[in-house]
Formats: sequence, structure tokens, C-alpha cells
Amino acid sequence: MKHIITLTLSPVVDKSTTVDKIEPDQKLSCDQPRFEPGGGGINVSRGLKRLNVNSVAVFPSGGLTGQLLQDLLKAERINQLPVLTENMTRENFIVMNRSIHEEYRFGMPAVELLPKEEREILNVIKNLSPKPKFIVVSGSMPPGASDDFLAKIARIARQDEARLIVDTSGEALKHAVEEGVFMLKPNQAELSKLTGIDIKDIASVEEATRQIIDKGKCQVVVVSLGSDGAYIASKDFSEHIAAPPIEKQSTVGAGDSMVAGMVYGCEKGFDLRQMVRMGIACGSAATMNRGPELFQKADVEKLYQQLISQIK
Repeated sequence: MKHIITLTLSPVVDKSTTVDKIEPDQKLSCDQPRFEPGGGGINVSRGLKRLNVNSVAVFPSGGLTGQLLQDLLKAERINQLPVLTENMTRENFIVMNRSIHEEYRFGMPAVELLPKEEREILNVIKNLSPKPKFIVVSGSMPPGASDDFLAKIARIARQDEARLIVDTSGEALKHAVEEGVFMLKPNQAELSKLTGIDIKDIASVEEATRQIIDKGKCQVVVVSLGSDGAYIASKDFSEHIAAPPIEKQSTVGAGDSMVAGMVYGCEKGFDLRQMVRMGIACGSAATMNRGPELFQKADVEKLYQQLISQIK
């Protein structure tokens, strides 16, 4: 069943390795590289799979890297609807320096999305059968995508009575909010750009989220605060939830894992307090691993129980 659709407009193959140390002008011996599928919505689908929830990943896919991306998703048993593109899917590079336990992340430029490819993606979303309950748009917008692209997705979601969950930035995010969404998950910088409010403390986060909610175009806003946890706001409820104490290894995929946890909570009928805590548990669990591995379900369950015990 296609209850949950994820949309990734800037997908990537993450290539990661480890070296003993990094020195200039030297040939560095690397460990065997790992290849993992990446990009916002794709990682949300991967996170949901680890929670035993199926979804369908929609994404542009081009060239040899695009085929590798499809193969990697198939290996993880992720349902997919790739839209073939002229430009080759990008590859990012992650290097762990073993000697000082530092991670270097090299992000390649996003691949241009052509107008005909944008139209094809919209057609795929519009013609889904059965109609989805949730449409999750996560990740950066690629060059070439129209500013009102997410507004068009929002209109499709409204027509299909699907809940639209958005985790992106820029003009596309503003257009989506103007059209109407179910839930936003901005970070502090994105929240500031969206509202024009200088985010410097929890009080300013509260002011900014209230501005969005009061316009009536968004039901839930969840602001990721990194090591400070998250802030959630709806029409009748708001709360700041601290992150659980953990030993952080890497932040790769933490935001996408948080979205996966919240989508899981929505799909399972959790209330808002439970839903956001599931998101924090998944995001925090992802930081306990190195590289783009996302999270382990056992870690999520342990952290979620810690967080849920805070509810009075």
C-alpha cells in the first residue's frame, strides 16, 4: 500500500571511507569505500523501513550514479518510483580521519532539474493509485526547480486529502507554506528566513512558530534545535523537548531520521507529544553512528522510552 510517499529532488549516492590521517601532497590509503543511498526523502524512506513501515520513494535518477542509487535502494527493499533524468545523479564523499576522530563531508553541487523532468515528477505524484495518506518532501531544492514547485505539490496533497510534511528551505518553502501544509520541520536558520524573526533563544522560536501557526496555513511546526532537542507548536499546544544525553559520533542523516520518526508517529496515530519524541529519538539515535548509516531500531526504542517518561 502506498500510504506514505517520500519525494527527494536532490538525491545522492554517499560514498564514505576512513583514513589513518590526512596530510597534504601525500597519497592516502583509504579503507574499502561504502556506498549508501542519500537525500532527504530517500533517508526518510530508509528510516521508516528500519521502523518496519513501508513507503515509496520518488526521486529523479540519471546516469550510472542514478542506476547505482536505484540498486542500493532495491538492496534495502525500499519501494521506489524513479523519474529518469538527462543529468547524472550526484555523488557525495565522506572521509573519517581515524587519528583525530574528525569527519570531512564533501558535498557535490546539486544536479539541475529540467522543466520536463519537473512536470514528470508532478505527474507521478498526481497519478498515484491508491492516493497516499502522507506526502513527505525532504531535502534541498535543485537548480532549475520552479519556486512554486512545492506549492503545486501542496495543491495535489490537498486535492488527495493527503498530509503534506515539508523539510526544505528557500523560496520553495515559502510558497509551500502559503499554499498550506500539514507539518513543517525547519531548523533555526530556516525558521528565521521564513518569518524574518532573529532566532536567538526559545522565546524567539516560540514567537516565530506562533506567527506561522496563526496564519492558518500550517497545522504543526517542529523546529530542530540540534543538541538542544526540538520545539513543537500547533494551534493549541507548544513544548520544548530536550535531547537525551548521548555520545555523538556523527550528524549525517540526523535530520532526516527525525522526520522519519515523526512520520512513523503520525502513521501510527501518536499524539503530538509522542510523535515529536519519536522524531527526537530517531534523530538522536542517528548521531550515535558514524557516516550515513542512520539509526539502529534498538537505540530508538531505548531513547524513546526515556523521552516518553517525561510526559506528565
